[in-house]
Amino acid sequence: MAIPADDTPAPAGEQHAHVIVIGAGLSGIAAAVKLRRGGITDFLVLEKADRVGGTWRENTYPGCAVDIPSSIYSFSFHPNPGWSRNFVGQPELLSYIEDTVEKFRLAPALRFGTELLEAAWSGDRRRWILDTSRGRFVAQHVIFASGLLHEPAIPSLPGLDGFPGDTFHSARWNHDVDLTGKRVAVIGTGCSAIQLVPEIQPQVRQLYVFQRTAAWVIPRLDFRVPRPVQRLFRHVPVTQRLFRGVCDGFLKTLALIMRRRSVARLLTPVGKGLLRRQVPDPELRAQLTPDFTVGCKRLLLSNTYLPALTRPNARLVPHALAGADGSELIAANGERVEVDVVVFGSGFEMRHPPIATRIRGRDGRLLSETWKTKSPEAYRATTLPALPNAYLLLGPNIVMYNSLLALAEAQLDYVVDAIRTARARGIDALEIRPEPFRSFNDEVQRGLASTVYNTGGCSSVYLDENGKNFVTWPWSTKRMRNGLARFDIENYATTPAER
Repeated sequence: MAIPADDTPAPAGEQHAHVIVIGAGLSGIAAAVKLRRGGITDFLVLEKADRVGGTWRENTYPGCAVDIPSSIYSFSFHPNPGWSRNFVGQPELLSYIEDTVEKFRLAPALRFGTELLEAAWSGDRRRWILDTSRGRFVAQHVIFASGLLHEPAIPSLPGLDGFPGDTFHSARWNHDVDLTGKRVAVIGTGCSAIQLVPEIQPQVRQLYVFQRTAAWVIPRLDFRVPRPVQRLFRHVPVTQRLFRGVCDGFLKTLALIMRRRSVARLLTPVGKGLLRRQVPDPELRAQLTPDFTVGCKRLLLSNTYLPALTRPNARLVPHALAGADGSELIAANGERVEVDVVVFGSGFEMRHPPIATRIRGRDGRLLSETWKTKSPEAYRATTLPALPNAYLLLGPNIVMYNSLLALAEAQLDYVVDAIRTARARGIDALEIRPEPFRSFNDEVQRGLASTVYNTGGCSSVYLDENGKNFVTWPWSTKRMRNGLARFDIENYATTPAER
């Protein structure tokens, strides 16, 4: 069946597409490939930057790399037999994304330098009206693929504006600043910080690492992939699939362990053993030992972070940053240190994602307003009431110990099925009904109640201001995939196309 026509006269300058994807990171590129493979060719991908890559374009800090095995942090439709390491670095991953664009000939669909300003559903036209930095676009369906790790979170603290030296976030690394021989403070001890600290420690005069709370660090099983193995993967693809399966099975087991606090504690000896081996000083070791259950916060994988903190020019400040006084940074306990450069490894804005401030639904409300009062929620991390024909990739309650790309691909199978179903049945609009939406999210919260994420004894980014876990998934990867395997149109209100 042909796509239902939008008979409303198009204002001058509007650009139309059946589907528009917002963002050309990994999930946006996956969306383009999956749409085309699903027989949907009338689509565009809008990207605010001048090249693809998303978080792997923007994060260029020293040591930037994946924190799960490269073999599963890859497109299912474009396995890469040539990964140089088990955990590849940012340049290699960005090159892989660009190679995917070239191989699947996606360039004609990409619109660079096109930033979404607002997406608003028009009930009269039954279309999404997208105002961008390069004019207006109109689409029947919109896939929001702006990513989780997009907007850097920088604390607003007294005196920071008056700091005389250089300051920047790890995701906006200032390569013009030479750290050699300088006193450098790294604020935060998350995934980015533990990668960059060992890289810059040898070159700085003095390194201070501000730690709000200690985090569990376990070994990263990284190794160089020998050329003969790469050739084997290339010429005998089943061997690479087997290796990917082993890595995926390990992560699924880890996700299973995290479902119960009592089981998650079994990993405590691993974290404490690494601390004993790599941190000889008992006082420093005590400062680096968490007081919560393993897995309550995201596990950190590193073989070099803890040793870097034991070097003579490195010093752990086991307190949060409270403010600045000139070139002095002030810790929460009142301790002061004088530095030349401040690097924020303080993570990303997940509780209030910027994309939510740019999506206006059928009821005229911004998604950010809805989520501010009710906490972020979505049906199968993908659809929401009052947002017809809109699909969030990596939405609320999808994160687990697995590849986010693999989860986004599972969502895209669901999304493509939805779009094809609407086209085949002559449906103009699909909108998740309130009852299944509420039932699904209530069930997720009940499932999370006993997980280590909720009961592990820590305060993490998984919990919002209301104390509600809006990030993690409480069950297995298989259960997530099964729920996304078929578009369940029976749970959606539908509006037929006008004849």
